[in-house]
Amino acid sequence: MESECLMSPKWASKPCLMGIDEAGRGPVLGPMVYGCLYCARSYEKTLSTLNFADSKTLKEERREELFESLKADESLGWAVDVIDPRVLSSKMLRRDKINLNEISHNSAIGLVDRVLNMGVLLTEVYVDTVGDSEKYRIKLSERFPSIKFVVTKKADNIYPVVSGASIVAKVTRDRALRDWVLAETAEDMNRNFGSGYPGDPETKAWLEHHRHLVFGFPSLVRFSWGTCTSHFKDIVEVLWESDKTDEDGCGSSNGKKQLKLSSVGITTSKRKSEEIESSGNGRCKFFQARRLEQVTHF
Repeated sequence: MESECLMSPKWASKPCLMGIDEAGRGPVLGPMVYGCLYCARSYEKTLSTLNFADSKTLKEERREELFESLKADESLGWAVDVIDPRVLSSKMLRRDKINLNEISHNSAIGLVDRVLNMGVLLTEVYVDTVGDSEKYRIKLSERFPSIKFVVTKKADNIYPVVSGASIVAKVTRDRALRDWVLAETAEDMNRNFGSGYPGDPETKAWLEHHRHLVFGFPSLVRFSWGTCTSHFKDIVEVLWESDKTDEDGCGSSNGKKQLKLSSVGITTSKRKSEEIESSGNGRCKFFQARRLEQVTHF
């Protein structure tokens, strides 16, 4: 993973502007990346001459060239937030769900916070919208009242600073996907997953080939995407049994939700499985990697 610009630049005390954009919102595979680019307002005219454009309109080779040039430019700063597909799935499938728009908003807010904490005097921030642009602008303005926010569709086509942020995000995601190390160790796994977009036939074929009847998909996959639903039709049904141990009479359940292992061909004593679960020693790496935890309270 590339090292972002972490040190406060010499021009940080001057009024600065920043652009924010994302890459990988739609794909069913890999991380979603939020990127930002910032500079002194006095550098804005020069910024418009650097030939930045919406990353989706540029070939990969050109995006790489522009990313390397902006990294070498001491008048520019940048940062990224790489959101792992396991984190996306976990947040979107939890009981108190966090939808993709809110995840996106939180990522953008986190980038603004990070740059401010570096001592950069942000006065203007331009954002490619997610959801209703005016509501999003108000949300950001209430959080950062000293900053002027411009939130609009196609901001990466309109403002060079957002175009630069788009390149930062896209190249970072492309490299993350290219260098992704599959944690799973099945012998017949491959990396021929295509573009990662739901409509890509190669991606669909990869999902079908890498589906596990119990565990679903490799950790590269966003389980929360509707694309995955059709692959779960004939998957093994896992039943859970509840041990009601509400002995204190307080009305709350302390019962454990325990996998009925017999449903997947494994038998074990109830007492032994409880001991393993309570100690944490028997928790499968699959559950650890996906941040799945035992639920004890409802």
